[in-house]
Amino acid sequence: MNIIINNESIHCHVEYSKRKKVAIQLDPNGLLTVKVPNGTSDEDITRFVQRNSKPILDYLHKLAERQPLPETRTYAEAEDTFMYLGKEQPLQSLISVEDADEEELRVRLKKFYFTSCKKIILERMQPYMQQLKVKPKSVDIVESTTRWGSCSYDKKLTFNYRLAMAPIEVIDYVIVHELCHLLHMNHDRSFWRKVGGLMPDYKDKEEYLARYGRYMSL
Repeated sequence: MNIIINNESIHCHVEYSKRKKVAIQLDPNGLLTVKVPNGTSDEDITRFVQRNSKPILDYLHKLAERQPLPETRTYAEAEDTFMYLGKEQPLQSLISVEDADEEELRVRLKKFYFTSCKKIILERMQPYMQQLKVKPKSVDIVESTTRWGSCSYDKKLTFNYRLAMAPIEVIDYVIVHELCHLLHMNHDRSFWRKVGGLMPDYKDKEEYLARYGRYMSL
């Protein structure tokens, strides 16, 4: 789930168990895990995280300072590379670079990611829909700085176009995550059990997004 702290959207993984108290864990990659008793509501989790916002933000900011910033994109035809399905690809292998200045190349590349993301999502989600016996009302690709995907109460799914930059198994995780929300809107124990049933190593995928998501940009 995503929690807003001082105008920053922080992604956190929620673990439900028979424990009696809430605990917070931050790993070296910046992944926030909130361990809570069974039945804890999203509202209570949000309040707890916000009450402990200072040490969380201090840790994440120090971690960010130690990580190199992404290089500024130049959109040079023969020099710059961009992530696609988890691998760096030359610009000209993704889009046509003829008769285009830097701004036009940026527009073409974003359009490529939107189109590719929609195609990949629709293809990859089919077997998971069959396994879960669910069907979303609609699937849209959007631009977002805070979410990789979302599911509304009227069963509409959205996915961040930047997912096309991630490895296919990470894309699959976000698809599974959002499809499972069609069955369980909250991040309760039943939700994570359903996600884990289809993808036992889902935490590895969350770690990838937490660690490399900032580099998946145009």
